[in-house]
Amino acid sequence: QLQLVESGGGLVQPGGSLKLSCTASGARLDDYAISWFRQAPGKGREGLSCISRIDNEAYYSDFVKGEGRFTTSRDSAKNAVYLQINNLKPEDTAVYYCGAPDDLVCSLYVADYWGQGTQVTVSS
Repeated sequence: QLQLVESGGGLVQPGGSLKLSCTASGARLDDYAISWFRQAPGKGREGLSCISRIDNEAYYSDFVKGEGRFTTSRDSAKNAVYLQINNLKPEDTAVYYCGAPDDLVCSLYVADYWGQGTQVTVSS
């Protein structure tokens, strides 16, 4: 069973940046498409990005594409997938999750394996 662990969240001032990490123990993340989601207080879970398994192609939601502030990447040597968020805004405050689907195909909507989430709070 794939176990995902997110890290890198925290309290950051508006305009700052964070790089969130998704790692796994006992499995190679290279074998999975990895997505990033977030859930803000009182809102549903929102898909942000996905990096594919085979060619590391990145897919982004329309929202993320419009913002131009989010980038996902993969580091095979570190067995990690990242989400870089720049120019953070208070509305980015949310719990951020990485997830992976069982069918190994990128999705911005579903995942079968989830991490526990990492809190990002943007406030002055």
